[in-house]
Amino acid sequence: MKTRDSRNIKRRLRSSYVTSIISISLVLIMLGIVVNLVLNTHKIGVFVKENIVFTVVLKESVKEADRLQLQKNLDALRYIKSTEYVSKEKAAKDFQQELGEDFVNFLGFNPLLPSIEVKLHAAYANKDSITQIKKEILKFDQVKEVSYQESPLNVINDNSKKISLSILIICGILFVIAISLINNTIRLSIYSKRFIINTMQLVGATKSFIRKPFLYKSVLQGIYCSGVAIGILLLFFNWLEHQLEGIVKLIDIDTVFILCSTLLLLGICINIISTWFIVNKYLRLNTEELYY
Repeated sequence: MKTRDSRNIKRRLRSSYVTSIISISLVLIMLGIVVNLVLNTHKIGVFVKENIVFTVVLKESVKEADRLQLQKNLDALRYIKSTEYVSKEKAAKDFQQELGEDFVNFLGFNPLLPSIEVKLHAAYANKDSITQIKKEILKFDQVKEVSYQESPLNVINDNSKKISLSILIICGILFVIAISLINNTIRLSIYSKRFIINTMQLVGATKSFIRKPFLYKSVLQGIYCSGVAIGILLLFFNWLEHQLEGIVKLIDIDTVFILCSTLLLLGICINIISTWFIVNKYLRLNTEELYY
């Protein structure tokens, strides 16, 4: 009978430990997503700004050699990331696809002009810089006009600070929730051992001696939980990156290092701090109070 009871107790403790690891791992996964979001907010902003295109419309009389020289000069400018030549034929084909009609046959000629699509480095993708860049590009003899859509650019620049602030607030709220969840999980785990703590006190064990195995176990638990969370997150971000291929790179060496270090540190520190305070709480209780 005692052997059966002993086995049942061990099974419950094992089940409690596994449940605790799963619960904390899930919370750390949530924190990992938040950390990755913070790390990639800047990247996403840069990606969006560097994919805003403004069009350098060329004069119809420009020769191929002059066009190549102009494109070479534009590529050499410090603020330009890339350029792409769009011929009259390609421009007409793209416009036909958008319009859904063959306007060239209808008009009897192609009214569109050749152009060069320009993408800027993110630091120069703002209204003031583009206004100055536009003036400089218009100085080239081959250029007829420069056009770009102001609305998307203004929306991005006006809302970038608001978005960053909103993300930080959300991250802060989620971090507090995560700490509360981990703390409650550890509290439930140690609650089942409150009588063991009391018994050790009654036989003369010091507080530091009682705390030591709980703290040691919390460190191991933090490492296990962080490892599980990191493994799942890397698989998830790798899958997500393949789905968003060409849009933004979610994981690189720096991101992986920061993510792993942050989750490992959070997993260990939150476990240790929570365990310390909860064990101290039960060390202060007398035998009667343990039943409440």
